Amino acid sequence: MNTKYFDLINQTFYFPQEEFTLNKDNLLFHNIDLMGLVEQYGTPLKFTYLPQISNNINKAKSWFRNAMEKHKYEGEYYYCYCTKSSHFEYVMNEAFKNNIHVETSSAFDINIVENLLETGRIDKNTYVLCNGFKRDQYIENITRLINNGHKKTIPIVDNFEELDLLQEGIKGKFQIGIRIASEEEPKFEFYTSRLGIGYKNILPFYRKNISENPNVEVKMLHFFINTGIRDTAYYWNELSKCLKVYTNLKKECPTLDSLNIGGGFPIKNSLAFDYDYAYMVDEIINQIKIACDEAEVPVPNIFTEFGSFTVGESGGAIYKVLYQKQQNDREKWNMIDSSFITTLPDTWAINKRFIMLAVNRWNDSYERVLLGGLTCDSDDYYNSEQNLNAIYLPKYNKEKPLYLGFFNTGAYQETIGGQGGIHHCLIPQPKHILIDRDENGIVATEVFSQQQTAEDVLNILGYNRKKQE
Repeated sequence: MNTKYFDLINQTFYFPQEEFTLNKDNLLFHNIDLMGLVEQYGTPLKFTYLPQISNNINKAKSWFRNAMEKHKYEGEYYYCYCTKSSHFEYVMNEAFKNNIHVETSSAFDINIVENLLETGRIDKNTYVLCNGFKRDQYIENITRLINNGHKKTIPIVDNFEELDLLQEGIKGKFQIGIRIASEEEPKFEFYTSRLGIGYKNILPFYRKNISENPNVEVKMLHFFINTGIRDTAYYWNELSKCLKVYTNLKKECPTLDSLNIGGGFPIKNSLAFDYDYAYMVDEIINQIKIACDEAEVPVPNIFTEFGSFTVGESGGAIYKVLYQKQQNDREKWNMIDSSFITTLPDTWAINKRFIMLAVNRWNDSYERVLLGGLTCDSDDYYNSEQNLNAIYLPKYNKEKPLYLGFFNTGAYQETIGGQGGIHHCLIPQPKHILIDRDENGIVATEVFSQQQTAEDVLNILGYNRKKQE
């Protein structure tokens, strides 16, 4: 009878997979011994596998290159990293090894861009696309960047007033993009995105404010769907409307030569994940070319702003099961040595699911459980997998510690949870390590941040001010 945890995973999914394999009954991630990490660094533990950032960037580049060659598409492709997914320097260092560009969301992003320029990680040929709703500090920083000579800075105009604000500070001619306010899926509580300018208003806006303005050139239209790039009638319909705006504007605006289709590539959230990236890219390029050929306008250069896709699959977290509580005749709670609310906030805030697997004891029999965090909040739990609507793990045995891994957690979790800050119930931030490989493929690890101490927390809360004075 197949009663081992390995049997369960093997029967439910295709296993092993590209990034997940086994060494006896211990899980390997990209051939990295996770139990070795546990033994060296302890738990709870956050980790970032840096090579996966470059892997995903180069996969996307190859999909677009192949699609453009197939359809004889004459435009260029530019991969931008959406910094809001993870602003950390170690992410930037890895990402910008790959000749990519950058998309910003707020004022302090520009300070990061200036640091990247000063240290040579990007240069004058790097596009800086400035998205988001812009007010004083953001406008001031964008203006400074352009006036200091970075001419490939392109503010993406989000509303009618922003153009005037930019013109007040920028000296001489500059380029802009215009964001289209896409319509949301019917299930949303609102009809149109709060970001951007409506489809019907873009051409009148251009005619009135830009067409005869000697200092402003429209280079780009920006199009983004909140639910991401998916093979649905809704997505293709919105893309079609966007292309109608592009071709109509192109006929009147000769400087327009680029279409930014935003981000939205999903990342793997289950061992049963199935998404045909190459098909989606191929069909997007095909649809753009058909629309432009029919309108008799040149095809645009294509920009993307992948954030989660860039960094998400590089991250992970490992926890130890501390104790099991039998709360009634059906529910067993495995208590972990950290908190979901604080370390994986999306599991609590938007009910997001990550890949969750046992790190060890794959040859033991399994049971159905719920996972509980350490805070005294009733919402600090994780109770189902994407496919199974339940969690099955090797049976609890206090003599044989069980470790759990959550994978593809690299986007947003540190910034939403708050790196180095105060967390719910003062649960400390876990130790975080970076994993890399040298030119020979040898794995190297280093500690990025230590687990928070009581002293760290008291300092933030102000209890040690008088001592420090």
